[in-house]
Amino acid sequence: MKLASKIAILFMAVLTTGMVNAQEKTPKSPKATATGTIGGATITINYNSPFVKGRTIYGKLVPYGKVWRAGADDATTFETSKAIKVEGKELPAGKYAFFVIPEKDGTATVIFNKEAKQWGAYDYKEAEDALRVKVKTKKSASLTESLVYKVNKSDVTLSWENLDIPVAIK
Repeated sequence: MKLASKIAILFMAVLTTGMVNAQEKTPKSPKATATGTIGGATITINYNSPFVKGRTIYGKLVPYGKVWRAGADDATTFETSKAIKVEGKELPAGKYAFFVIPEKDGTATVIFNKEAKQWGAYDYKEAEDALRVKVKTKKSASLTESLVYKVNKSDVTLSWENLDIPVAIK
C-alpha cells in the first residue's frame, strides 16, 4: 500500500473518532443557570435543561400529582441571598432543592427543600421542606423546546413544552 493511501486511511480514522467523541460529549440535558434580582435579593437557579423532542411532558414524562425535580439529572437548586416572600410566605436566605408537583387542574405545588444537594427526587423527604406554595400554571404562548427558568421583576417562571409555572416573589 502506498504511503499516501496509508495517510488517507489514518486521517479518516482520526476524523471519525473525533466525531464520535464530540457526539458523546454533547449533554442530553445541558446545565443552565438563571439569575436576577428581586426586591434586593439575588436569585440563582441552577438546573439541567431537558428537551421536549416531540414527547408529551406533563401528565406523561412528568406525571401529575408526583414530586418532580423541575429539570433533569441533579435536583434543581434555588438560592436567594436575602429572605424573600414567595407567594406571600417567608423563605429565609439560603440554597434549596426546588421541586414541583404539577396537577391536571392547572395548578402546581412548588417546593423549597432544605436538602439542596440531591440527585433527582429519589431521596426527596417532605419533612425537609422549608416552604410549599400552590401556584396557578399558564398555557405558554408557544412551545418551549428546552426547559428554561427566568428571573423576572416580580416572579420566577419555569417554562417547558406548553406550560409556564410562575412563582410570585417579593
